[in-house]
Amino acid sequence: MSTDKDCIFCQIIAGDIPSAKVYEDADVYAFLDISQVTKGHTLVIPKAHVKDIYQTNEEIASQLFARVPKISTAIEKSFKPKGINILSNTGELAGQSVFHLHLHLIPRYDQTDGFNPTWITHPDDYSANDLAEIANSISQNI
Repeated sequence: MSTDKDCIFCQIIAGDIPSAKVYEDADVYAFLDISQVTKGHTLVIPKAHVKDIYQTNEEIASQLFARVPKISTAIEKSFKPKGINILSNTGELAGQSVFHLHLHLIPRYDQTDGFNPTWITHPDDYSANDLAEIANSISQNI
């Protein structure tokens, strides 16, 4: 397993920086985000240091995403949110501030709970042809 001694999340995994641990196994570590956008806001990270989703192989992705239902269900049982947002920021422009892949599990309680993904309420308009061209471009690169 690779680590980066300068990475704050690698330091948390190593126990050098304290965290409010929610879950841990051989491959994945989950802990409360110190900023708590909403009560129960949890970060789920691979123990292997991976910068972002672009650098993630299928094995690490499988390990990481396989734990999300278990942790999300525990949040639901604990706090009874009405929903949950699962979010990952890749790249500085997208809001990534710690360059170790991580998933945010953000419980949602109501419209005023502190999380406001404005892009959901302000979609761009694309025609069916535009969408077909975009999908074709992506699928050709898989």
